[in-house]
Amino acid sequence: MLITIAIPAFNEEELLPSTLTAVAEASEAFTQRGWEMEVVVCDNNSTDRTTEIAEAAGARVVFEEHKQKSRARNAAKGEWIIFVDADSKPSKALFEATAEAMDKKEIIGGGTTVKIEGRHGKEEERMCWDFTLANLERSYNASCRVWPHPSSQYSFLRTEDFHELNGYSEKHYCYEELEFGRRLKKLGKKRRQRVQIFTQTPISTSDRKCYGACPWKRQMKVALLWVFTIGRAARKIENCGYWYDVRGVKP
Repeated sequence: MLITIAIPAFNEEELLPSTLTAVAEASEAFTQRGWEMEVVVCDNNSTDRTTEIAEAAGARVVFEEHKQKSRARNAAKGEWIIFVDADSKPSKALFEATAEAMDKKEIIGGGTTVKIEGRHGKEEERMCWDFTLANLERSYNASCRVWPHPSSQYSFLRTEDFHELNGYSEKHYCYEELEFGRRLKKLGKKRRQRVQIFTQTPISTSDRKCYGACPWKRQMKVALLWVFTIGRAARKIENCGYWYDVRGVKP
C-alpha cells in the first residue's frame, strides 16, 4: 500500500528540514508493515530555498503559484493521504497510531492533538502578554475533543474519499480544515464510520503564530466571523491575514 505524505509549503526553508527529518524517522511505522511511502511537497511559489531543500531530502515537489493552503493540499495523490504542515513534526508513535486506524474499516479518517514547542521568535517579540502557549494549546486540543475534526497540522484519510468530497475548499483562505472536517464527518455518518482523533500522540508544531499581533484576539475575531457568517468570512483573504503574515505573506 502507498502512503503519501503531503506537505504544503511557502518559504519554509527554516522549518521544513526538521519536518522532513521527522517524517523520514517516523516512516519506519509504515515500512515495518511492508507499506511504501512518498513525500510530496507542494511549493506555493516560494522565493527561498524551499524547493531545493525538499528535493535534496528526496521529496517530490509539485508547484502551485497561488498562495493558498487548500490548493496546495489538493495536489496530493496516494491510496492514503497524510497532510502535515511544514512547521510540524510527526513522531513514529503518531504514524503507528495512524497505521492502526487505517486498518479499521470503521475509521474514515482523522487527526491528532498538538504540542506547541520552540521559540520561533525572541521573547521580547511575544505580544499579548495575557496569552500563553499553554492556553493556546489547551484550548485547541479541547476543541478537538469536544468537536472531533482533523487539524490543519495533521490529518489523514483515503484518497478516494478525499476526491469524492472534492478535496479542501479552494474558496477558503483559513479554517478550511473545519469546513472539510464537517463534510468528512457527514460522509462517515452516512457509511457508519467515524473520525478518529488521537490524544496520546500529539504532533509537535512550531509556536510562530504566537508572535506578532495578539494571536488570541486575531483568532477570536476570525472565529466569530466564521460563526456569524456561517463560514463565508474565511472566503476573503483580508479576514485571514493571521494565517499568512507570520511568514511574510501579505494578504
